[in-house]
Amino acid sequence: MLRTTLAGLRLHKSRYVTTVLAILLGVMFVSGTMVFADTLEAGYEKTVMGSAASVDAVAVPSEPDSGGSEEPEEALLTTEQLDEVRALPEVAGADGVVNGEAVLLDADGRAFGFVPPVAVSFGEHTRFSAEEGTLPGNGGEIALAASTAEQIGFAVGDRVTVLDREQAKREFTLTGLVEFGTEQDYSFRGAVVFDEDTLREMAAVEGYVEIDATAAPGHTDQQVSDAVAAALGSSAEVMTGDEFGVKLAEGTGADTLMLRTVLLLFSFIAMFVAGIVIHNTFAILIAQRQREMALLRCVGAKRSQVFRSVLLESLAVGLLSSALGVLAGVGVGYAGAAFGGPLLGMEGASAVVVSPTAMVLGMSVGTVVTVFSALVPAMRATGVPPLAALRTSATAAGLEKGTGRVRAVFGALCFLASAALVAFTRMSGPSGTNLVIVTAAALVAFTGVVVLGPLLVRGIVRVLGIPLRRTGVPSMLAVDNSVRSPRRAAAAMIALTVGATLITGYSVVSASTEKTLTAQLEEQFPIDYQITPQMFLGEPAAAEPEETSAEDAPEEETASEEEAAAADGEAGAPDVPAVPAEVVRVLREDPLLERVMGQRSAAVESDDGSLWVNTHTSTRFGEDMTADTVEGDISDMGPGKVVLQGASADGFSVGDTFTLPLDDGGELSLEVAAIAEEGQMLYGVTLHEDDFARAFPEITSDEYVYVRAVPGADPADVREAVHDAVEDHPTLQVMSVSEIKEQLSSILDIAFYTIAAMLALAIVIAVFGISNTMALSVLERTRESALLRALGLAKGQLRRMLGIEAVLLCLIGAGIGIVFGVVFGWAAGAAVLPGLKFTVPYAQIAVFIALAVLAGLAAAVLPARRAAGTSITGALAGE
Repeated sequence: MLRTTLAGLRLHKSRYVTTVLAILLGVMFVSGTMVFADTLEAGYEKTVMGSAASVDAVAVPSEPDSGGSEEPEEALLTTEQLDEVRALPEVAGADGVVNGEAVLLDADGRAFGFVPPVAVSFGEHTRFSAEEGTLPGNGGEIALAASTAEQIGFAVGDRVTVLDREQAKREFTLTGLVEFGTEQDYSFRGAVVFDEDTLREMAAVEGYVEIDATAAPGHTDQQVSDAVAAALGSSAEVMTGDEFGVKLAEGTGADTLMLRTVLLLFSFIAMFVAGIVIHNTFAILIAQRQREMALLRCVGAKRSQVFRSVLLESLAVGLLSSALGVLAGVGVGYAGAAFGGPLLGMEGASAVVVSPTAMVLGMSVGTVVTVFSALVPAMRATGVPPLAALRTSATAAGLEKGTGRVRAVFGALCFLASAALVAFTRMSGPSGTNLVIVTAAALVAFTGVVVLGPLLVRGIVRVLGIPLRRTGVPSMLAVDNSVRSPRRAAAAMIALTVGATLITGYSVVSASTEKTLTAQLEEQFPIDYQITPQMFLGEPAAAEPEETSAEDAPEEETASEEEAAAADGEAGAPDVPAVPAEVVRVLREDPLLERVMGQRSAAVESDDGSLWVNTHTSTRFGEDMTADTVEGDISDMGPGKVVLQGASADGFSVGDTFTLPLDDGGELSLEVAAIAEEGQMLYGVTLHEDDFARAFPEITSDEYVYVRAVPGADPADVREAVHDAVEDHPTLQVMSVSEIKEQLSSILDIAFYTIAAMLALAIVIAVFGISNTMALSVLERTRESALLRALGLAKGQLRRMLGIEAVLLCLIGAGIGIVFGVVFGWAAGAAVLPGLKFTVPYAQIAVFIALAVLAGLAAAVLPARRAAGTSITGALAGE
């Protein structure tokens, strides 16, 4: 039996080509993901470890003990402690790292980033150094993080403007670029580098966030670390450079783990599709070889031997395909690290990392999926009595059975159960749990499709066949061939259904999300521009900026009374700077602007936790701002009333009295005017501006300002008016609603195309499966095709017949997948996003259908070529 099995593999190896390709692609994705993630992680570790290993000991402040409910102040190391470290005999040199923040202006004079970059200073004996140029040596020089300089477009030698703590402009010469690697603070916010004296003057910071030390001759890094730890005591956590590098690498490893998990998820989807293709291939092959296996049984082979021979066949195919897939995966992983690594923060080239786990996982997944997919066909092959098998024709009789009553009932129950689960999520409201339920509903419905597949194929082909039968003989024959073996057709199209469902579902979620968020902007709060201050993570300043040079910086700046009020207004909302009142006044005086509205907020502690309280100044509720409500009407909002949303509304109804606790121990009683739905522009507790002023008299300025132009105003003039108003305030961020929409659309598009690219491999594998089904079908119908040719069917007509047959399969699979994708995409979006505006992306669906047609034509190319090239007399003469 072993020799017979191996001989059969050698003789019919062409039948397994597409099966090998399906397994190879799936395994390539799995192994490639592992190699890519391992190489990326090694590159991160090399970068981090390289910088940390340049010093022998690193001391960082110990985590402070809160000692209560209030958040403790950040601990720092002192100058005296740095001097103690420098005085140690084990230490050759030591320097401290100082961190603050400073506003960096771009070439247009506007603040860079939504939060200011980290302002940092470090000396010669630290783990940082200049990658290009030199570090700043005096008060007129500056260095930038390499990523920051690249984003803004600065180069060494350029003049750079930075705002000091009083927001006075100071100019510096860019002398160098520093590579900070993947450390989150520096990579996310960017960094500007000063000498220590300039930084302390610019940012008004004290102490050190880190002290680095190098070893004196004859001392090891561990000896230096122990000496520094003894000197600093419990106020610092001290590690060797290598230990500190490992700790930093663990942080970057979490990001790599997330990326690895996401990619593996898509790779296992590809392997699932490959499993369907493999199962279908073996089912057809074994059905075609029933007489061969029956003959083996008649000459003495046992049922178990035949069963093992089929599994041995699948094992051989799985091992070979998996080995090729692992090799291809190594190449794909290396290419991904080479081209995608720099985009993800990996510096320079890194040697490809091929771990035993990547190889074992790839080989195991490919082989197990192949053998498991062949189990059912193998059991089916051994279940047919030898004499019955000898009496059947060479066609796959086992796949030509219809859909029995039991299967029909079970499939219908699956659809009903799926519908019930979706209905339950719609009744219970949005939540993360509902998304899990929708996923379960999709799996149940997919089970129904698998069970009812043959019935669906017959029904859909019958409908599509009505116009096709009128287009000629090839089309008529293709329609008839498609329903000759509905189980085979159903098994072939199921793999494509999986990919079409996932990609359509996400496209519906993406389009609906964009429509929902856009509608909130356009309908609930129609504005043209949004003005926000740069979000300082330290103490914000709101003084008037003045143009000065670094060498002639003023000792003190005096803010205007209005801007002083703006600064005072920040007391009720710590760490949230405000838009200067002068800017708001200028905007409101401009005749091109119809409405200038503001938003203020504060946090209040109550028995149930923190309450987020906000108000909208100069805003007409029900006109300038609307919201969908659970109860009440937003237009009833006014002095003495409140709108509640989310957890704040629990237990309240319209007309009830809501009591707001105040910081001074008093209370503010308000009537509930409306309960807003989740996901609205109004959130938490919304007061009228008069009531907000009574509750929080210290907050007198707006955190956000929203501008709406006069109807019919020239957009260019409006843009100029808004930008002129903020020209003297470089930290204010101005964004038009069109820019907000464009940014939102860009984010969603990037996510969609990324996911589509990940799912593309599963779809390619599914197309291979259809091509394989067509090829085996052509092989099985060799004499039939020759007879059709003998009766007058031209080669081109034969090719057209097979092409239409493949296109029908692809359209059925894609069509069912698109219907499922639309339904479950809507259900998934509504399960998590309140007030979802359901949107069907017709253009994208049209593209999917066009691609399905092209995929069908591509799948039929080789089988049709083989069928058309077969000799008529030779095929008719053969058995």
